[in-house]
Amino acid sequence: MDKETLKKAAAEAALAYVPKGCVLGVGTGSTTAYFIRGLKRGWIVGAVPSSKETERALRKRGIRVLDLDQAKRVTLYVDGADEADAKLRLIKGGGGALTREKIVATAAKKFICIADGAKLVKRLGKHPVPLEIVPMARARVAAEIRRSGGRPVWRKGFVTDNGGEILDVHGLKISNPAKMEKNLEAIPGVICAGIFGQRRADLLLLATPQGIRRIRAG
Repeated sequence: MDKETLKKAAAEAALAYVPKGCVLGVGTGSTTAYFIRGLKRGWIVGAVPSSKETERALRKRGIRVLDLDQAKRVTLYVDGADEADAKLRLIKGGGGALTREKIVATAAKKFICIADGAKLVKRLGKHPVPLEIVPMARARVAAEIRRSGGRPVWRKGFVTDNGGEILDVHGLKISNPAKMEKNLEAIPGVICAGIFGQRRADLLLLATPQGIRRIRAG
């Protein structure tokens, strides 16, 4: 079974968890794109997108788009991940929308992560950790990351929806994701780290050739 088929299966499995009449938070990326295609018009009150890309896709489906202030309360957030561990801590931000994703995920009552089975790892860190940074601080942030043992790579030419830049940090030893997240976000110039150690997923839907595997928090 190819990866795209698995992504689609995970996305379709998440549709069954969307309550009728809710305000839905929607993530960004290729797996989430399958989820958006499956949303039925009229089923939800509206959706809070985590990126301009997601906003365009929702509008194309005829889904009402809300900003977070309008929504006030987000019942459910659905998004993919670059990596997930058994405690539902994640690495996100491969698509560059990590800051808005973390904001909407934190505002949501429940967070469902959808992914293919290969994204489940024993320990986070094989995938580089994206950092959204203030452009003027790029060199200083990179120097601080090197002192901490990481290898920052500038995602040249990429600008986030917030006007930030991305450093993809390789080689981090993430024994404590929540602590690493706090340490990275404490560096002046870092807007957001792509480790979701504090706001973990509540449910992970993993698509495998044998079917959907469900892992719940706790």
